[in-house]
Amino acid sequence: MKDLSGFSMLELFRLEADTQTAVLSAAVLAIEGEERSPKALESMMRAAHSLKGAARIVGLEPAVRVAHVMEDVFVAAGKGSFTIRAAHADVLLAGVDFLAAIGRAEDSLAADGPWAARADDLVDRLTALVAERLGESPAAVPAAVPAAALTAAPVPAAPSAHSAAAAHDGAAAIAPTPPAPAEAEPVADAGGPGPSFDRIDRVVRVSADALTRLVGLAGESLVEARQLRPLVDGLLAMRGAQIGLCDALAALDDRCHAGEPPSAATLAPLLHAAHERSAALLAGLVARIEDIESHARRTEDLSNRLHHEVLTSRMRPLADGIGGLPRLVRDLARELGRQARLEVRGERTGVDRDILDKLEAPLSHLIRNAVDHGLEPAAERTAAGKPAVGTILLEARHRAGMLTITITDDGRGIDLDGVRARAVARGLVAPHVAARLGEQETLEFLFLPGFSTKDAVSEISGRGVGLDAVRSMLKAVGGGMRVATTPGRRTTFTLQLPITMSVIRALLVDVGGEPYAFPLTRIDRIVSLDAADIRTVEGRQYFDLDGTAVGLVLATQVLELPTRPSPSPVPVVVVSDHGQRFGLIVGAFLGERDLDVRPLDPRLGRIPDVSSASLLENGDPVLILDVEDLVRSIDNLLMGRRLDRIVYGQSAATSRRRRRILVVDDSITVREIERQLLESHGYDVDLAVDGTDAWNAVRRTRYDLVVTDVDMPRMDGIGLVSLIRGDAVLASLPIVIVSYKDREDDRQRGLAAGANRYLTKGSFHDETFINTIVGLVGEPDA
Repeated sequence: MKDLSGFSMLELFRLEADTQTAVLSAAVLAIEGEERSPKALESMMRAAHSLKGAARIVGLEPAVRVAHVMEDVFVAAGKGSFTIRAAHADVLLAGVDFLAAIGRAEDSLAADGPWAARADDLVDRLTALVAERLGESPAAVPAAVPAAALTAAPVPAAPSAHSAAAAHDGAAAIAPTPPAPAEAEPVADAGGPGPSFDRIDRVVRVSADALTRLVGLAGESLVEARQLRPLVDGLLAMRGAQIGLCDALAALDDRCHAGEPPSAATLAPLLHAAHERSAALLAGLVARIEDIESHARRTEDLSNRLHHEVLTSRMRPLADGIGGLPRLVRDLARELGRQARLEVRGERTGVDRDILDKLEAPLSHLIRNAVDHGLEPAAERTAAGKPAVGTILLEARHRAGMLTITITDDGRGIDLDGVRARAVARGLVAPHVAARLGEQETLEFLFLPGFSTKDAVSEISGRGVGLDAVRSMLKAVGGGMRVATTPGRRTTFTLQLPITMSVIRALLVDVGGEPYAFPLTRIDRIVSLDAADIRTVEGRQYFDLDGTAVGLVLATQVLELPTRPSPSPVPVVVVSDHGQRFGLIVGAFLGERDLDVRPLDPRLGRIPDVSSASLLENGDPVLILDVEDLVRSIDNLLMGRRLDRIVYGQSAATSRRRRRILVVDDSITVREIERQLLESHGYDVDLAVDGTDAWNAVRRTRYDLVVTDVDMPRMDGIGLVSLIRGDAVLASLPIVIVSYKDREDDRQRGLAAGANRYLTKGSFHDETFINTIVGLVGEPDA
């Protein structure tokens, strides 16, 4: 995430417009697809409201008017006085496009520009929608389909593998399927209101042989458990003999300390008896230890066999997930005028069920690429001395504890010079740099979103969609992909995935005094840094890794744990996702482990930054971290609060010297204005995006003051003020409300909730805002 402190107000509006117009577009498209929900309407209202406020601060009056009338449309829809239909999508999307375009335009602030006229037209069209109320035009309402037409309609054929794959890629337009007759609908259970797919348990098919082996292993486990009783009885007998020996030694000790010490003749029999008892106990102890060691070996072997059998029962042959690929190759080849065949090797290779379910779309896309991009027409192949029929080889095998799938075509290969030229044309790399790129560096461009080597877009390819999605899916399950090519001969894509998602190899680290696990497949590097290796730029800490600056972040801050002094050298785990790379500072490296992955209880809900859990050898629990979520959390830290710096020998709390203020607003533009104003006057500033985020922040961090907006998602400013005032620890925390609403009743509502001051956002343009802050908490130095 970029440092926003150097951005102009117009640039900040552009950033916010990109985010909020994306929300509006997604919601409008969902409505166009007949998916209406109160949540979608609320998100649209919030987005339009935020854009209106941000545009007002920047001075984009045409954008203010368009966003305002769009907000009116969504408010009317939310109240039920107006129904947004698919026919309204064009005008709503035109408004979204206008808001996205005006921020990017160089002349958007020009008084005599074309934007005012375009805004007038959009305001008229949007106002006309609300004016319709419930009286939709007849053209907007689809005519009812007669029941006879439904029963007479032919049942559509099942989609081919080609059409299914095209649907995954989003490249082909598929005609809507006629609705099924009423008799085909699932029948509700007599005891409930209707079918609930959330309540349906997953069913896993297990072969009879596998079940027989599991039952046999369960029987062996029962026998081994029963053999523990003789071992326990033997240990109890030894305990009794040990007690007798102790009593005899105690009696001997008493006689030795009596008034007249016993003679040697008297002591000799007693010592001999004690020696014999001690030798018998030692022999019994050795025998019991051997029995326990033997039982431990048998139990460990049994547990390993049982675990292996359970994992095997989760496996399915690869053939179960690729049944549609031969048809896909046939259909695509006929459509493109090619001749092709698919050859599969290792189709009985076991694949985890969860992974196999996710492989269909990536394999379909790679096969589609092989037919369209790789294989040449028959005449061209014959001229090149190749068979007229092209071959696509799909091979699967287990290798080095991973599942390896390769897809190779004997086609024309990848034109590396063409890839470099396309990258230069798109401005992704300078021409002189492109000329020096090696094969692997050049092939990496293929995985960028929107990158395609096709000059023309067809239903099959050319949009640059797919390879980036394939790599993202592989990363999600802990795998990866690489590509190799021989121009004129072949192209090979190699996919590496874990054999099972039930057991992972992980690096254990200490964070805040607790063990955490990083999946090894999601770690880029682990390094130990000396203080001289860490440099600070604009308040953030970095280190150099292979000539690239990598930002450092405390793992305790990301996971919201107490910060401890960092050891020297500093242990760092380097992780990355979607091109972003960070170094997470941990307390210590604890070594590698094979962990049995256990899903978290669904009653816990979604736990940020954590994917699952496991147990260590000593029975202690360990959380397995979600690297993708960690990178998003670090993004949020960069966007909102300052990163804590590495502290040697003292806590982060003792190193802070200035007043700290929490700014709460759902508008990125307003947040940045307030942050820049406060930081320019010497205050430390943290940011929160809504009331819920702020409430979590004030309970874990000590703040001197809170500045909050009123209208925000999840929890508004009034709710936040009420919670703070109702907390015994936080009740005296000063609070300033800054809102667009400047009516007297709005002001009284905020002050009645407990705010110390109520300002309007026009106070940014004079000294009112800063004077109010200084009056409540004083100068920035503590």
